[in-house]
Amino acid sequence: MPGLARAVRPARIARVARVVRVDARRGSLLTAVPLLALLGAVAGWRELPEGFRDWDSVVGAAEASVRWSGPTAAGLAAWTGMSGRHLDYLRALTARSPAAAPLHDLALLSAVALTGYLAGALVVAAPVLPGGGFRETHLLGVLAGAGTLALYVAAGYLAGLSWAHPLAVALTVAAAAAWVALRPEGSWTVLLPPSLTGPADLFDAPRAGVLAAQLCWAAGLAAALVLGHLAWITRRRLLLGGVLLALSATALGTARIHAADGVASHPSQVKRVCRHWPVSVCVHPSLAAALPSLSAAVAPLAARLSGTPDAIVRIEQRSGREPASFDAGTVGFHLPDLSPGYARRAVHEIESTLARCPAPPTGLQAQVSAWLRDDPVPHLPDTPFTRWSETQRRAWLALRYAEFRSCSLVSVRHRPRPA
Repeated sequence: MPGLARAVRPARIARVARVVRVDARRGSLLTAVPLLALLGAVAGWRELPEGFRDWDSVVGAAEASVRWSGPTAAGLAAWTGMSGRHLDYLRALTARSPAAAPLHDLALLSAVALTGYLAGALVVAAPVLPGGGFRETHLLGVLAGAGTLALYVAAGYLAGLSWAHPLAVALTVAAAAAWVALRPEGSWTVLLPPSLTGPADLFDAPRAGVLAAQLCWAAGLAAALVLGHLAWITRRRLLLGGVLLALSATALGTARIHAADGVASHPSQVKRVCRHWPVSVCVHPSLAAALPSLSAAVAPLAARLSGTPDAIVRIEQRSGREPASFDAGTVGFHLPDLSPGYARRAVHEIESTLARCPAPPTGLQAQVSAWLRDDPVPHLPDTPFTRWSETQRRAWLALRYAEFRSCSLVSVRHRPRPA
């Protein structure tokens, strides 16, 4: 017997040492931080409006990045859980609590995923950091994204731990991606983390109540999964009370999200910034860099309308909820981003509100529209309008403006005096 004990002890020590070495190698998961950070940064960048950035869009992009990094983090967690399941018989030889290994793995996986998430969010937010403007709502948005990522990690890890098969990893990634892709548009479920609402209107502000409900929902469900697993492996019924509390938090978050009915933001009062020469143009403060180009683009249109009833006094950007309009010299237009050609698109939109033709204009109507937009005037059909000077065209438009607005220009009846 003493000889047998001496033979068993080294083998047991070797097995325990193997567990320790495997646990130590879990540090290799830290190599996933750059991958998650890159994935989050690229996904968030794609969600940003082109050409500018503000805090609301940055926080929305950071939360949207979870749609891509979340399934990846869930797959990584499932692989770790599957690997840990194969070592259960070795961990039984140690004196540690059965809860120690899963808590250790979950802590490490969560740290890896959240570090990658925050690093990606920092990359996206870098251009707006010097300008300040961070508010409590933005913090809630970041936390909501972090809570969603923690839920992905917990669900993925427990899935891999429950079924120690490589197929579990693939199914976990597929299920996480399906949760993102298969929710119906227009339903209140699009607000369940990760939110599918897309970029917010520049003139809207995120609803703090919705963000708090998303955080409550994700954190509560993640806590319920973890506590439920710990209660199962430790046989401690006291943990079931924590499960009930966590599920109550999830239910509360669900009720608040359902009450929001798919609306993630609300209108906010925004003081526009303006440029008053050669014509007054006012835009959202985030788009101030576009003012010189916009002013130059709309100047010809404003000059050509100066002798008409729609002479322009002020041109201002409107929310996406409001239509473009002409009203007593004030023009409302839209500018969702600063992608190439934004100034020309704004001019085309403003001009199209003058004459709302039921069909694309043709003939003389199309020639006048092209001239107002400062586009090349079509030479066909051959009309006197194509040969007139700028002064003649303006004088003629002042006479025939009512017909232009009604889309009824068909011929040149009044010849303006030569300049």
